[in-house]
Amino acid sequence: MNGKPEHILFLTGRLAAPQLRKVLEAMQPTPFTYRVHDIGVSVAALMTTDMVRRRLPDALGADRVLLPGRCRGELEPLVHHLGVPVERGPEELKDLPAYFGRGAVLPDYSRYDILLFAEIVDAPQLPLEAIHERARHYRESGADVVDLGCLPGTPFPHLEEAVTSLHAAGYAVSVDSLDPDDLRRGARAGADYLLSLKEDTLWLAEETDAVPVLIPARTGDLDSLERAAAALARRGRRCLLDPVLDPIHFGFVDSLLRYRELRRRLPEAELFMGTGNLTELTDADTSGITAILFGAASELGIRHVLTTEVSAHARAAVREADIARRLMYAARAEHGLPRSLHPGLLQVHERHPFPYTAEEIRELARAIRDPSFRIQVSAEGIHVYNRDGMRTATDPFALFPHLAVENDGAHAFYLGVELARAQIAWQLGKRYTQDEELDWGAALARAPEDRSRYKAPGATLAARPAHPPP
Repeated sequence: MNGKPEHILFLTGRLAAPQLRKVLEAMQPTPFTYRVHDIGVSVAALMTTDMVRRRLPDALGADRVLLPGRCRGELEPLVHHLGVPVERGPEELKDLPAYFGRGAVLPDYSRYDILLFAEIVDAPQLPLEAIHERARHYRESGADVVDLGCLPGTPFPHLEEAVTSLHAAGYAVSVDSLDPDDLRRGARAGADYLLSLKEDTLWLAEETDAVPVLIPARTGDLDSLERAAAALARRGRRCLLDPVLDPIHFGFVDSLLRYRELRRRLPEAELFMGTGNLTELTDADTSGITAILFGAASELGIRHVLTTEVSAHARAAVREADIARRLMYAARAEHGLPRSLHPGLLQVHERHPFPYTAEEIRELARAIRDPSFRIQVSAEGIHVYNRDGMRTATDPFALFPHLAVENDGAHAFYLGVELARAQIAWQLGKRYTQDEELDWGAALARAPEDRSRYKAPGATLAARPAHPPP
């Protein structure tokens, strides 16, 4: 570019253009120059790449073209048409400063150094098909090792078949039991890890190449754990050490301190932690508990973590653990705090839930010239507006009498859904975008929306004109 600053063409719609200019002006000085261009559509979110290709003959002298984040369609044909890079910006204009400011420090979120075990706690009671179904769920959630949990006094006649069939399907497998017979059978079937051996059951390690996970002979007995590890080290055997994390009010703080003490005693040891005694046995959202525990694991160099999904409230624990290990790795690699890196564990609230103030929304509402309703949320409440004005409330029932859709069932249904989402967003402090589901982070498994594809006609009633209120 011959030393000149990059020139960016921002494409937008008529209604968003004034706000876009304000945001860009507030960002000055920037390392780029820019031009805002109204592509000829009222709502920027309705823009498509096909529309841009038809209406924009060239890049208007720009080095790069930035589309609204919700613009649909394939970018490659547009890049070929304009001859410059084309990309989607953030979904909200107010996120533009972060979009441009984060480029140099964006962490590599693909990295992690914790091996994630996910336990099938009732494996003896499940048929082989159900074990494989659970294993697939855990692998899709991010688990590296499928742990077959044995139950005291419960026969597991298909243990060997479970281990061998999971191996054949490409899974790493651990067998989890305090019964030496279960561990022996699992080891002979080819298990990769055995949970859990004590000082008096080390002989099991001699019968297999499986990596043993050691626990204290008695609660809190780090000396026995250290002796067991030394005995295996003399035989040239690798092992993982688990001081065992206890539930709250049953030794939790002391057990956490044992991990720190064991790390002090054995700086090079491979440590193991199970999180279920906290996530399963505490009536609190598991995402926050998981974040704290993986933060402790990151500081203490614990590189093997076992989690479970038994309780209904812990049904996303494996997915949360996968995000937590990546989040903590990225923060540690950047020598920074685990914040503003990934939103996956912010499930109920968001750091910036309301990008626009009520006054900014009122200013936008004054520019509307059609009968279709728009819905936005600010700290003041839910705002519904069209060409006939704007109304604000915190309860959707207070808005409904003013919408005049009693005789239009389809539109009433649509507005009911959107206003319910808006109310939830306002109450919890979440980001609301009309025609979009609320983002629940790792709590809800949902593939990222493919903006290169167009929505099917009739998939939304967003543009359906409403009857003007009286």
